[in-house]
Amino acid sequence: QVQVVESGGGLVQAGGSLRLSCTASGSFLSINAMRWYRQAPGKQREMVTAVDSLKGRFTISSDNAKNTVDLQMNSLKPEDTAVYYCYVEAVVVAPSGFQYQAQYWGQGTQVTVSS
Repeated sequence: QVQVVESGGGLVQAGGSLRLSCTASGSFLSINAMRWYRQAPGKQREMVTAVDSLKGRFTISSDNAKNTVDLQMNSLKPEDTAVYYCYVEAVVVAPSGFQYQAQYWGQGTQVTVSS
């Protein structure tokens, strides 16, 4: 019902920048939330806005009309290497007509920061 697609990952040197984009599309009544998460090798998935060390370096911007959310990453460090995922909460309608909130994840985009 809802497709979530991320783009913009890649390889960058330490100190560089990358911009990730996420778009939600498909059949839904509304988007309630769009968030960025990341998961480094061997670590748990974490919500980007909850990581104190990212404040001031990472900026999230969204366009509600286009159902997009971007993640601007500056001053990247090797420890920012991870798979970055977009998470979407949307209100969808079941075939019965029942409306409910569902959660969707994108396939993830790899960000690799070399030292």
